[in-house]
Amino acid sequence: MEEFDAIIIGSGVGGLATAICLARAGQKVLVLEQHYVPGGWSHSFTLNGQRFSPGVHYVGLIDEGQSTSELYKGLGIANDMVFFRMNEKAYEHCLINNQNYDLPAGVENLKSTLIAQFPKEEKNIKEYVSLVEKVSYELQLMPKLRGWWQKITVPFRTKHFGKFALFPLKKVIGWHIKDPLLKTILNIQCGDHGLPPSRACFPVHCSVMSHYFDGGFYPMGGGGGLVKAMTNGVKRHGGEIRVKQSVKKIIIENKKALGVELENGEKLFAKNIISNADPSITYLDLIGKEHLSKGLQKKISKTKYSVTSLILFLTLDIDVTQFGIDSGNIWMMKDDDMDSQFEELTKGGVEEGDEFPALFISCTTIKDPVSFNGRYHNFEVVTYIDYDKLPDFKNEIEYQTDEYKIFKEKVINKFMNNMEKIIPNAKKHIVQAELGTPKTNEFYVNSTNGNVYGTEKTLNQVGPFSFKNKTEIENLYLCGASTLSHGVAGATHSGVSTAALILNCEKEDLIIDDANQKIRIYDAEDASTWPEWVHVKRSDKVRTFKEIKKS
Repeated sequence: MEEFDAIIIGSGVGGLATAICLARAGQKVLVLEQHYVPGGWSHSFTLNGQRFSPGVHYVGLIDEGQSTSELYKGLGIANDMVFFRMNEKAYEHCLINNQNYDLPAGVENLKSTLIAQFPKEEKNIKEYVSLVEKVSYELQLMPKLRGWWQKITVPFRTKHFGKFALFPLKKVIGWHIKDPLLKTILNIQCGDHGLPPSRACFPVHCSVMSHYFDGGFYPMGGGGGLVKAMTNGVKRHGGEIRVKQSVKKIIIENKKALGVELENGEKLFAKNIISNADPSITYLDLIGKEHLSKGLQKKISKTKYSVTSLILFLTLDIDVTQFGIDSGNIWMMKDDDMDSQFEELTKGGVEEGDEFPALFISCTTIKDPVSFNGRYHNFEVVTYIDYDKLPDFKNEIEYQTDEYKIFKEKVINKFMNNMEKIIPNAKKHIVQAELGTPKTNEFYVNSTNGNVYGTEKTLNQVGPFSFKNKTEIENLYLCGASTLSHGVAGATHSGVSTAALILNCEKEDLIIDDANQKIRIYDAEDASTWPEWVHVKRSDKVRTFKEIKKS
C-alpha cells in the first residue's frame, strides 16, 4: 500500500496550485488525473499538428506587480511562463448587430473610448466604471481584513459592495446607464461567467471586468503553457502526477477520509484528500450520501451548475488578417438584448436556425505567434447551450454514433455561417473543423453536465454561499471553480487557499516573494518586442510545416 501526505483528485489549476504549495512545504504529494494529459479545463491538445485550448482564452493582471503575476511569482513558476499581450487598443471586439465596438486596455482609455461613442452618457460612464472598480476592490479587501477593529468596520470599508451586492447586474447597470447598446458593451464579459445580466451577480461581474481592465494576455503554448509551468513546479518539489488514473471512490471511515480507490481496484492512502472535481461528483459519486450530513445533502440537491458549451476547433488556410482579425477576442451578438440571446441559446434547440445568436471567437495563431506555421490560422469558437437541450444521444455510453456525427455536421455548418460574416467564404478555406460538445466536456474534463464554470455564479452560490475548501469530513478538502472563484486565476487562488488550510497558515504565507521570478511578456502583434528565441521558434514552426507539405 502506497501512502502519501496528500492525494489530489484532478489536475486542474486549482489542484496543481495545491500540489505546488504542499510539495514545496515538504509533503509527499500525488496528483491523480483521469485524462491522458493534466490540466483539466486548462489543458491543450493537438488536431493534425494544430494546437487548441478549450478553456483558456485570455488571462488578466499579468503585468509586473499585478495580482496574477504576483500569484505565479509567489508559486515559483513565473520563470517558466511567457505571455503575449493582446491588442491594447481592442483586446475585446464587441460585434453587435454587425457593428463593431472596441474595449481598449486601461480604465481611462476605456472611459474615453466609450464617451467618444456615447457622449450623452459621459457622466454615467465615469460613475459606473468607477463603481465597478470600487466594488471589485472591496470584494478583494474583505478576506484580507484582520483583527477586531478591521472586522467591526467592514460596513464602512466595503460600503459600495454592501449597497449593490444583493442586486443583479441588469438592475445595477440600469440605475447608471440608459443606452441599451452601451449596456450590452459594458456587459459583454457576461460570457466569462456564463449568466445573462438579469441573473448575473453584480460583484462577480465587477470582479471579471476589473480582472481585464488593463487588457488581456495569452500564454505561449495556450492553456498547456500554464499547465506545463505548474506541473514542472509540482515535480521540482518532489510531487508526482499520474495521468489515466480514474478514482472510483474516496475511502471514508468514521467521517474521516483515509485514501482513494482507483477504477482498477488499487487503493492509495494519505493524511489528506483534496478533490478538484465538481462538488456533486466528489460528494455523490466518490463518497456517497450515506457519509454526508442532511444539511450538505440538501445543499447539493439545490446546487445548479453553470452553462455548458459547444466549441468549434477550426483551422483555416487563409490570411485572416486581411479581414481585420487580430489578437483581440470577438464577441458576436445579433442585437443588444443580451438576456434574450441567452434565452435563445439555452432554451432553444441546438440545431434550430442557421446561425447562433451569440458566440465568442479567438484566433490563437495571432495571440500566440510562436504557434503560427506561416499559413494556417486556428480558431476556437464558443457558444453556450443548456445540457438538457441536447438530443437524446447525450445519455448513451458510446456517444460517437452516426446520429451524433450528423448532429455535429449540422452544428459546425451553423458555426461557419456565423464565421462567414467576418471572414467571407470561410467554408471554402476549411482545413479542419472539429466540434467539442458537452459530451466531450464530460468525457475529457469530467465536469457535471459538461459545465464550463463549476457552480452557477448566482448570488446564492458565491462568496459565503459557495462550497467551502474545508469539508465536514475530516481530512477532506475541495478546490477549484466551485469554491473561491472561477477562471484561471480564481481557480489557482482556490488551490492556494486549500493548501493554507492544510498547512495551518495564511494564504499570503504561501505566495513567497522571490525577486528572481518574473513573467516574460511580449506584444502578440509587434515582432520588434520578441527576443531572438521567439523568432527562432516561429521560423522552426514555419520550416517544419513547409517540409511536411513538400513530403
